[in-house]
Amino acid sequence: MATEPRLIRNFSIVAHIDHGKSTLADQLLLQTGAITQREFKAQILDDLQIEQDRGITVKARTVVIYYEYKGEKYELNLIDTPGHVDFHYEVSRSLAACEGVLLLVDAFQGVQAQSVANAYASINANLTIIPVVNKIDLPITRIDEVLEEVETVIGLDPSDALMVSAKTGIGVKDVLDAIVERIPPPSGLADAPLKALVFDSKYDHYRGVVTYVRVVQGTIEKG
Repeated sequence: MATEPRLIRNFSIVAHIDHGKSTLADQLLLQTGAITQREFKAQILDDLQIEQDRGITVKARTVVIYYEYKGEKYELNLIDTPGHVDFHYEVSRSLAACEGVLLLVDAFQGVQAQSVANAYASINANLTIIPVVNKIDLPITRIDEVLEEVETVIGLDPSDALMVSAKTGIGVKDVLDAIVERIPPPSGLADAPLKALVFDSKYDHYRGVVTYVRVVQGTIEKG
């Protein structure tokens, strides 16, 4: 059966390059049981060869994970996006399919150019933004200064920021809880005329063309 809309959260992870988006996505999958520790590997969502070779995300990746929160099972639709400026179109297309974003900022490097660009794109799209300071396990961090940058450069309340280490898994449960608590569910009506956004597609050797669609309102039925 389809998940009730009130239990759905559509969100994206955005950040400057190398601030830990794909690593956080890996931990979200691991800590929700979508993958096992044996299956876990770095940047599991990066399946293009160039992504694996260079350690960057080129295309957005979409995955459904389930998370139990206060006795109810939530469907979290995660879109992992590129951080490199050359792939900003991929980011903007992904944001159109979401209600909220995790804005990841490196605990040492702080707010960078793409941090600002992604934040403003999210604000313009009227998305809920959850600031996340990553890599708190580094031997040298600037957490207080980074929180000040989050407030002065981006304009977000630093008290809303979450402290995590995507590498070690510290604070990831707090991120999952915040996704459920802060990001609103989709608002479309199931009985309204169908309105949907095709935001990605790929070719699968076994299933043919696979299209990723965000249903804004209405219902899609088999057949």
